[in-house]
Amino acid sequence: MADEELPDFDEQDEAGTTATKKEQDDGKDGDDKKKGSYSAIHASGFKDFLLKAELLRAIVDCGFEHPSEVQHECIPQAILGTDILCQAKSGMGKTAVFVLACLQQMDATSKDVKVMVVCHTRELAYQIKHEFDRFAKYFTGLNCGVVYGGTPIQKDKEMLKETQPQVLIGTPGRVLGLLREKDLKLDKLTQFVLDECDKCLEKLDMRKDIQQIFIETPKKKQVMMFSATMTPDIRALCKKFMQNPHEISVDEESKLTLHGLLQYYVKLSEKEKNRKLNDLLDALEFNQVVIFVKSVQRAIALDKLLVECSFPSIAIHSGLGQEDRIARYKQFKEFQKRIMVSTDLFGRGIDIERVNIVINYDMPDDSDSYLHRVGRAGRFGTKGLALTFVATDEDAEVLKKVQERFEVNVGEMPSQIDTTSYLNA
Repeated sequence: MADEELPDFDEQDEAGTTATKKEQDDGKDGDDKKKGSYSAIHASGFKDFLLKAELLRAIVDCGFEHPSEVQHECIPQAILGTDILCQAKSGMGKTAVFVLACLQQMDATSKDVKVMVVCHTRELAYQIKHEFDRFAKYFTGLNCGVVYGGTPIQKDKEMLKETQPQVLIGTPGRVLGLLREKDLKLDKLTQFVLDECDKCLEKLDMRKDIQQIFIETPKKKQVMMFSATMTPDIRALCKKFMQNPHEISVDEESKLTLHGLLQYYVKLSEKEKNRKLNDLLDALEFNQVVIFVKSVQRAIALDKLLVECSFPSIAIHSGLGQEDRIARYKQFKEFQKRIMVSTDLFGRGIDIERVNIVINYDMPDDSDSYLHRVGRAGRFGTKGLALTFVATDEDAEVLKKVQERFEVNVGEMPSQIDTTSYLNA
């Protein structure tokens, strides 16, 4: 009977799998046995991770076939309960690592919060909840909840009482508020996850909140932290929360370039930007576009201008109320709008699979922000195009830093761009 529950997989990879198994056995020197040398195993598919049948079914439904490099490196360790400290560039499937690892180890029969995921923005919290829901859909009795500031705390208290989620995702301030008022208990926690950990820990007030939350959890638990960028200081700080973490890092900075992503710049003056943007949106073939600007006022003004020129545009920025922000994020995610004008609020960790073009209408402040922004296009295994407007000497300086740091050549935009180079067939 159990067999019928298993998902149908195609057998094409069987030959490949056996070879890997053999290489695996050949590669086991005494030294590697101790460490469990997972890096040598290149699983041909998710089934090689020996995941629960309910998870494999959901993975097939989501259309995931081959694990990304970061998933290869992390999942085998993570499902064993090892602490994980992972730095890997945007769009490489980091979220799936902790979602799968937590669900694989989940005992859904208990009604306590077992998994706590903390992240720095509401949109990211909302998105992570969506990922848990996708992968947990064949589990019985498993509930996921999300809590964040800007909404009535009473609603969260009721949700915690009524749905009794085993997985809770939240922003630091709200999670702490619920803990202080004793509406949330984390004494049965088994996994503590910090996503975009550099953002959560670099600001002192947020770091303090996270430390307070951490104190309320059992000593014995698995801690996992993820980010696309990590300074040595932040890395050292992360390790204070962990025990012998398995560290995964994209070795050199230069590897942080995004494969499949064409990057160009356009030199122009401030007042030429609107005309140029208009022309580009007319000329380029796009599924969805994100246009980054440097302030809330500019986001509102540019969005208004695009709508007046009858482009299907929507703006997202910190000036909006919580409900409105999530509603707009959903509209864009569900493809009701094809152009989003955004501040850096949207620059990190947000995954919209149809975005194939990112335009930096305003240059970001630093090379890190540039990487996070352009990482919205050309996510894992897809093609994309990033165009950056360079209007001042400061802009040119940031672009120069980007090129040096990521060893990427951002050339001047040609008059014709071959559509197939940034659009998946």
